[in-house]
Amino acid sequence: MAFINANLLRAGMIINFENELCRVISVEHQTPGNLPARVQTKMKRLKDGINRENRFGSSEKVDRAALEQHLMEYLYEDSGHLVFMNNETYEQLEVSKDVLGDDLDFLTPNMQVELEFYENQPISALLPPSVVLEILDTDPVMKNANATGSYKPAKMENGIIVAVPPYMESGEKIRVNTVDRTYMERVK
Repeated sequence: MAFINANLLRAGMIINFENELCRVISVEHQTPGNLPARVQTKMKRLKDGINRENRFGSSEKVDRAALEQHLMEYLYEDSGHLVFMNNETYEQLEVSKDVLGDDLDFLTPNMQVELEFYENQPISALLPPSVVLEILDTDPVMKNANATGSYKPAKMENGIIVAVPPYMESGEKIRVNTVDRTYMERVK
């Protein structure tokens, strides 16, 4: 067990909270007046995706799960499982779709993914921070549209909806943040 002070928690870390593995989604350090400092966290339980919140004292010890990480390349889907290849050993591994959860929308062949293992079982995957996607469908360009206007919905090639600036058109490529599914920039 690797214990760290709660004030060292960061988004993305996996901790063992109440004997369940949870990914830290957000961390807020609070110093309420003359009270002791504390750390407010939002977490997602890995086994079922349920969100949890907890407040730790800033010097409280938290069990950071000991994970192994391996850079893997996504190859293809086979009968409900995803097939990855270890870039160092060239060994192939079948992983349940549940390990990726909602991030499955962004997975494309040959994508490099950091798979995280706990007790030799894959438990989660870290995708690249952004991907380039093509806009399949969006409202027509509005006359006199500029970047400061309101955003409009656009359906991407992978089926997700992203809010884009009003001057964007179908067929254009954009960079999308894989963490919060937001528009980042136009790609030429």
